[in-house]
Amino acid sequence: MAHDIKLILTDIDGTILPYGQPEVSERCVAAFHAAMDAGIHIGPASGRGHKWLPPLLRGDESCCADALASNGMEVYLDDERIHVETLDHGVLDRLAKVLATMDGTGLVCFDDQTPVLVQGSLDDLTACFPSYGSRAIVADAVPACEIVKANVFFDGTLAQMHDLAGRLHDLVPTLDFDVPQPGWLNILTNGWGKGPAIDVLCHHLGIDVDQVAVFGDGGNDVSMLSYVPVSFAVEGAAPDAWEAATYHLGRCEDEAAVQMIEALAAGETPYLRA
Repeated sequence: MAHDIKLILTDIDGTILPYGQPEVSERCVAAFHAAMDAGIHIGPASGRGHKWLPPLLRGDESCCADALASNGMEVYLDDERIHVETLDHGVLDRLAKVLATMDGTGLVCFDDQTPVLVQGSLDDLTACFPSYGSRAIVADAVPACEIVKANVFFDGTLAQMHDLAGRLHDLVPTLDFDVPQPGWLNILTNGWGKGPAIDVLCHHLGIDVDQVAVFGDGGNDVSMLSYVPVSFAVEGAAPDAWEAATYHLGRCEDEAAVQMIEALAAGETPYLRA
C-alpha cells in the first residue's frame, strides 16, 4: 500500500542517536532537510523538553521546529507551541505521598530544564539517572511552575517498572505512566502520550494518520508506533516497541532510521514487513 507521507516524527535516543553520542550525524541532519525540501514536516518525538532538542540535532533549530516534546505533552508546529498538557500540582503532591510509602522510589519534576527532587533520595535518583542526579535541586514540595515533564524513579528491571506503573495508575488514576527504560517512568496526563499528540499535528496540517511515518525504540514510543500505520522500530528496540511497530529496521548505529527517512524524502517506500 502506498502512503503519501506528509509528516515524519522520530524518537532521538537509540533511534537516530546512538547511546553515548552527544549529537546526531551530519547525514541525519541532511536527511531532515531533504524531507523538508520535499515538503514533508519532520521533527523529533522525544521525552526531552523542547529547549533540550537543538543541541542533539547539531544546533539546527529548524530540525525541531516541528516536535513532540516531553513525550508529547508539548506539541510544536513551525516553532510554535500549539498544544500543552500540564500536570496538576495537587495530583503530583498526592503522587509524592504515595511514593513516600514505597521504599527506593522517588519523584522528580522539571522546572524548565532543572530537575527538582520532590520525593526520594538523591542517591537513588543518581543510581537511576546519573545526569539528573548530578544537577538536581532538592525541594520539599512540587515547584510552583508549569510542569509538563515529571518522572518516577526506582532502581528496578523493566518488568518491575511495568508493575510499578500499573500500581501507581491504580492509586492515582488521573495520571498515566509509561516505561521508557529500567529505573524510570514518564508521568503523563490520563490518556495522553506520543500517539494522541500526533492527532494535534494532523489536525493543524489537515492530514490523516496514514500520511504520518514514525520511528522509535523505547517503551515511551509504543503509543505512537501502534497508533500510526507507517511505523518503524529499530533493531534492539524494547520488546513492546518492536511488537507495536508495523515495520522493522536495522540498528541505530548503522543509521537505519536515517536511511529510511532519506528514502521517504525521495518518495520511495521500501517498507519491510515485520
